[in-house]
Amino acid sequence: MDRKLIFLDIDGTLTEGGSNTPPVSAQRAVKEAREKGHLVYICTGRNYAMLRPLLAYGFDGVVGSAGGYILCRDQVIYDCPMTRGQQDRALKVLRKNGVFCTVEGRDGSYTDDGFKKFLAKKARKDGNSELLRWREHIEESLNIRPMEEYDGEPIYKIVLMCESERQLAEPREALQEEFHFCIQDADGRGIINGELINRAFDKGRGIERVCRHLGVDVKDTIAFGDSMNDVEMIKTAGLGICMENGSETLKKLADEICPAVAEDGLRKAFEKHGLI
Repeated sequence: MDRKLIFLDIDGTLTEGGSNTPPVSAQRAVKEAREKGHLVYICTGRNYAMLRPLLAYGFDGVVGSAGGYILCRDQVIYDCPMTRGQQDRALKVLRKNGVFCTVEGRDGSYTDDGFKKFLAKKARKDGNSELLRWREHIEESLNIRPMEEYDGEPIYKIVLMCESERQLAEPREALQEEFHFCIQDADGRGIINGELINRAFDKGRGIERVCRHLGVDVKDTIAFGDSMNDVEMIKTAGLGICMENGSETLKKLADEICPAVAEDGLRKAFEKHGLI
């Protein structure tokens, strides 16, 4: 078959959420696809520091920070952090409304100091200690550090968390011209979880930028994702595939659904489409 460009989200697609280790079946699928001449890219909301451990498994490039930082092999072809003015305006209005923020640069991620207390309060109220353990796992595995350690590096994305959509009303009004609010499906924990992403880029335009750089038609791309921050990627690719463990909304937008990440979904989909 003709060479394809394959774009893989990480959390919930290439790996279990918050993990840096793909299933062996996925590792082998990526290796075999590349040996057949296909190019395989990570396409993720994670910043470069968070995704770096996965590069040891062998990829042809990275669309990181939801499309704000793109590497083709060792060449940076796109780099678009927020301006300092954008960053300051966004954080000011979000914090004014009690929204907890995690800021993501290229080389580090830093979370608001009150965030753990917020989660601990929610955990006590709901009797759900798993909530706090989940966040501690994420922070440890992805090296998210306290905001007091933030050194001023340029920021590409802000991850949001709050209790109510009402807390996002003023931020949306103030920031909607410059930023897209990507809010995940409700998770049943009584928490609003999402991302503030510059309208200058998204994962879909990341795919288009890689294709232009390589001289490849977008119709020769295949994208795999699982959550609402994968919408543009799934819509843009020649073939958009959602994982069975993914968002119900995304499944409706995808061309296909493949088995879950824990059920060797990537390998089965690669086999189905003749990529390996």
